[in-house]
Amino acid sequence: MKLLWITERFPPDIGGVAQSSRRIVRSLTALGISVDVVTWSRYLEPGEILPLEPAAGDSEKVRVYRMGLYRHWDMTLPHTLNFLDWLHRQNQYEVVWGHYLFPAGFVAVWFARNNDLTSIVSARGNDIDRGMFPPGDFARLQWTLANASIVTVVSREMAKKVEVLSQRLVKVLPNVVDGEFFSQGAPDAGGEKALKERLGIAADEVVLGFSGELREKKGQRFLLQALSEVRAQRAACLLVIGELRPQSQAFVQGYAAAHPEDGARVIVTGHLDQPAQVAAHLRLCDVYLQPSLWEGMPNALMEAMACGCVCVGSDAGGISEVIEHGVSGFVVERSQLHHLGQAVLEYLDLSSDLKAEISKQASLQIAQHHTLAQEQRLLKTLLSL
Repeated sequence: MKLLWITERFPPDIGGVAQSSRRIVRSLTALGISVDVVTWSRYLEPGEILPLEPAAGDSEKVRVYRMGLYRHWDMTLPHTLNFLDWLHRQNQYEVVWGHYLFPAGFVAVWFARNNDLTSIVSARGNDIDRGMFPPGDFARLQWTLANASIVTVVSREMAKKVEVLSQRLVKVLPNVVDGEFFSQGAPDAGGEKALKERLGIAADEVVLGFSGELREKKGQRFLLQALSEVRAQRAACLLVIGELRPQSQAFVQGYAAAHPEDGARVIVTGHLDQPAQVAAHLRLCDVYLQPSLWEGMPNALMEAMACGCVCVGSDAGGISEVIEHGVSGFVVERSQLHHLGQAVLEYLDLSSDLKAEISKQASLQIAQHHTLAQEQRLLKTLLSL
């Protein structure tokens, strides 16, 4: 089978869409499918197309094409379709898969309908909400969902939304975690101590963790509020495993100006290229926080759970489908995120034995229900292989 994969982001781009895109592509090639990836780039000249060799670890069955964005989508998308026409003449695809509803999903469905091909679109997180509400394009969202051959979502909560919007059944394809990198692992007190020293984390500090792109939809203001509330009672720091967007940098700087002592304990690693590096930093966290306002099924949260982090998350999207409250972590209602700091303090007061049990259950939840092997089985069924 030859499959055309269309995505707005693909590594070395950062973010959950990019990471899940590569992971699913790798799972597809493990099933013997040849995949051509088309993605857009702001670092190329408008309309420029750059074919790349497969990245380290990618199968020879993967080819990646990057296309320079024009200033507006009304120029980018017609040019993309012209390129897809050429690719299809060369390769004769059977399936076109759009990863994220717009622009990738819309382009995939339109191209597939025009060429009598099977189309698959995957809704990932806030793409449904962005299309539903102004300034989103509700008509394009509905058309894409109605005309795709198959629609996949990452959570049951998203499945319900799509079914209400399109009156059709969808396939739940949950996010999974690569257990080769993300697991509790053997204790390495020496390595953890050295990493803490390098980051400037004091030995007596409680480490509150967050991984990914810190921004408003991830609940950045509630993270910082929680840091201040915890620090009022205990020595603590917030470890942000990733980098800050310009808007988030400004927000954190404003917080530091208003709360200089607390702001000094916000530690940002910057982008980490290797999964093993991310996992090593996650294992430093005493508690991992995911106070999202809306979500799909966040990769970062699941990676933290796989590493044995006790997680406190909101009930957004599929988070409560991954965390069983009080068993494998804790869930705070989105309307009550101003109590996030209190929830953290209540967890920190639990006995060591109970903390260890919750940590164990978090790791087991991912190891038993969110593995690469399970994803490959679902993909095999989805594509009727």
